[in-house]
Amino acid sequence: MIAKIGKGENLWGALTYNQQKVDNEKGTVLFTNKIPDLWDRPYSVKFFHQYFEPYLIANNKTEKPVRHFSLNPDPEDKVNDKDYREMAQQYMQEMGYGNQPYVVFKHTDIDRTHIHIVTTCVQIDGKKISDRYDHPRSMDACRKLEKQYDLKVAGENRNLNQSPIFKPIDYTKGNIKTQLSAVLRHIPQTYGFQSMGAYNALLSQFNMCMEEVNGELHGKMRKGIVYFATDKNGKKISSPFKSSLFGKQAGLENIQVVIEKSKMKNNHSKLILKRTIETAISTSRTETAFKKQLLEQGIATVIRENDAARIYGITFIDHNSKSVWNGSQLSKELSANSFNKLWNEAEIKRETKHDHNDHFNLSQEICTEQFLTDNISGVFDGFFSGLLSLDTNEDQDEQIFESHMKKRQRKRRKK
Repeated sequence: MIAKIGKGENLWGALTYNQQKVDNEKGTVLFTNKIPDLWDRPYSVKFFHQYFEPYLIANNKTEKPVRHFSLNPDPEDKVNDKDYREMAQQYMQEMGYGNQPYVVFKHTDIDRTHIHIVTTCVQIDGKKISDRYDHPRSMDACRKLEKQYDLKVAGENRNLNQSPIFKPIDYTKGNIKTQLSAVLRHIPQTYGFQSMGAYNALLSQFNMCMEEVNGELHGKMRKGIVYFATDKNGKKISSPFKSSLFGKQAGLENIQVVIEKSKMKNNHSKLILKRTIETAISTSRTETAFKKQLLEQGIATVIRENDAARIYGITFIDHNSKSVWNGSQLSKELSANSFNKLWNEAEIKRETKHDHNDHFNLSQEICTEQFLTDNISGVFDGFFSGLLSLDTNEDQDEQIFESHMKKRQRKRRKK
């Protein structure tokens, strides 16, 4: 069994990610700790969130108070719901979270059933549960559960839909060709993508890029691919390397085959990804917060801008389903133009209003800030109406909660 530990800031987003699977009949709520069971009505994100609020309000400067665990048995292990509940309780006890509120979700959206656990590392007195030895403690807990429930030991069977571990290119270490090869031997066999642009977006995650080239060989025109190492900003920092140096799997012909196969594949994870992105939009205000929240869910975002900072392309790389999608492929509302209007045009309005009111006093600035927040919400509603699954009341509750948290932090700083 493999356990994954996610750490983040956005509890609402983590709960929504899991609850949406329940709402779409791709998951169930198996167990709750220090949260009442509901027998007469469905669970909701708003219901769960209220039982975490006292812990988050008491938070003493913990930057990432949210913990999002997942326990992943081997696909051949047949674990029933009773065992999953017991395993979750035992795992949380071993990790030091036995007295915390938490929710256990079972996911059935892929062939391999598994469970997710959402909790907080902040205790009711505001102190943080130490995460200094989280990973060795987690491994020990998994080994115990494997023996107790007769599960396959992690590493004995690699059919867990796990990809090889790829490392981004580090130009300072030298051996660029070797580093490129370590990625290119596996990437085309592991991920699905439907265009050369999507393939390049995927490569950018590993500090590399490719270009198509045309040339004449023995009197015939030939097409091929060359690869480059890049810095963290995507700038080329190496000489070109022919694809033939890395085997047929990195060549143009094979990449085109992958593209065609990906187009024909009926990818059921597309809808899940779309809804996860919509959730991130609804629970984040800025581009940075949006990208950060998705990254916590194993989804990378590649944004392409022109010299005027206008967004003209956006690609999502889902490391969970090993698939790459342009925003427009998921939905018209998730196209580059929509995000440009959501972020850039709203930011221009914010800056214009701020400059116009620069001479206002502090109380007037506070009122202006509230107006701008409402104005941005209006832009948001205009371009994404009907897109989101969260209702208005839940969104307002989250904003009130965040405002309350900021007031408490300001009071602490004054002291």
